[in-house]
Amino acid sequence: MATPAKVREKLEAEVSARRSDAQQRASRRLYWQELLTSLWAPFTCFAVALILYTIVVETHTPAYSWAQPALKVFGCLMIGWFVGLWIARLLHGHFRQMRRLRHQARELEQDIQMAMTSPGIKLDPKARDKLIEQAAIVDRERIEGGLDQLDSELKKLSSLADKHLAGWRRGSNLDLAIGFAKALAIALLLRTVVVEPFKIPSGSMYPTLNVGDQIFVNKFIYGVRIPWLNKVPFVIVRPPERGDVIVFNNPVNESVDFIKRVIALPGDRVELRNGVVYINGKEQPRRLISTGHTYYTQDSNDPTGTWRPERVDVYEENIGGKLHRVYEMPSRLKPQEGPWTVPSGQVFVMGDNRENSSDSRLGLGGSTQQIAYVPFGHIKGKAMIIWLSLSYDGFLSSLFGGTGLRTDRLFLPIR
Repeated sequence: MATPAKVREKLEAEVSARRSDAQQRASRRLYWQELLTSLWAPFTCFAVALILYTIVVETHTPAYSWAQPALKVFGCLMIGWFVGLWIARLLHGHFRQMRRLRHQARELEQDIQMAMTSPGIKLDPKARDKLIEQAAIVDRERIEGGLDQLDSELKKLSSLADKHLAGWRRGSNLDLAIGFAKALAIALLLRTVVVEPFKIPSGSMYPTLNVGDQIFVNKFIYGVRIPWLNKVPFVIVRPPERGDVIVFNNPVNESVDFIKRVIALPGDRVELRNGVVYINGKEQPRRLISTGHTYYTQDSNDPTGTWRPERVDVYEENIGGKLHRVYEMPSRLKPQEGPWTVPSGQVFVMGDNRENSSDSRLGLGGSTQQIAYVPFGHIKGKAMIIWLSLSYDGFLSSLFGGTGLRTDRLFLPIR
C-alpha cells in the first residue's frame, strides 16, 4: 500500500504535468515575489539579523563596535521596507486585492491537495482529473494577474472541492488548529530553553542597565532549568562565572525575578572595603571615572513613574576579567562589608548601583536583610543584549513624562 507521502508526491507530479515549464518557473517567481511583498518579510529579515548579531556579540563582544551600528542601519532599512509596503497597499487597491486572491488560491490548492491524498477520502478518477485541471487553471490566472478571472476560477475550484471532497473544509480547519498548536508549542519551548525577554524594573543595575531597558536572556548557556523544582540537571555550555549579569528567581521571594551581577562563586571569600571588592583577599581592580555624576531613575513601586535625579561617583570595575561601570554614593558607603564565604552550589551577587541594590549583602530584599546567596537552580540565564530601551530622556520623552526611546542603547551587549 502506498504511503500518504508517496500518494502526495504522485499527485504533485500529476499537477506539475498539467503546467508548462514556463508556468512552473513563473509560479516560483511569483512565490518569492509574494514572500518579499508580505508585511511579515521585513520583520522576518530583521529577526534573522538580530539572531546573527546576538550570536556574534555573545561569542566576541568587541564586535559590537561595528555590528551594532550596522544592525541599526539594517533596522532602519527594514522599517522603510515595511512602510513602503504598507503605503503601496493603502494606495493601490488592485495590488491589495490581488495579493489577497493569490494567497487564497495558493492556500486553496494546498488544502485540496492535502484532502485528495487523505486516506479517508474516496475520489472518482474523473472528479480527480477535474480538480487537477481546475487547479492548473487557477494557477495560470494567479500568475497572469487577472483579478476578475482569478476570482471566477477560484470560485469554480472551491465549488468542485465542495462537490467532490465532502468534509474537506473541516479537515482544513483541523489542520489549521494543529498548525497553530505546533507553532505555540515551539514558541513556548524556545522561551523555556533558549531565550526569554526581561524588562528592567528598577535602578539597581545602573549604569549597565537602565529602568525601562528590555533585554534578552540566554537560558541555554548554564543548562536547562526545571522551573518548579529549581534544578539544573546538567550544564550545557558552562556554569556562571564572575562578572556575568544573570536573571534569577529570587530564592527569598520566589514571586519575583531579579537581575544582578555575579561577584563571587562557590568557595570564594568575598568582602568590601570602602566600596572596593576583595575576593579571596585579592583586591579587584577599579578606577575612578567621574564624581558628582547625575542620573535619573524611577521607584518600581511608584505608580506615577516620576523620574528623580541621583548624584553618584562612577567607577570602572573589573570582576572576572569583565570591565563594567558601577555607581557609588559616598554618603551611604560602608567602610567594611563582610567577609562572607559563598556556599557550594550558590553565587554571591550585587547590583552595579551599589548603594541602591537589594542584593546578596541585604538578603535579596528579604525582611531580615541577612546575607543571601543565589542557588544555581534559581538562575534563569545570562543577560545578553538590550533589544529595546524606553528610558529617561529618549526620543519623544517630552510627551511621556521624561520616558522615551533611547536609540543609543539599542542592541548594546550587556557586559
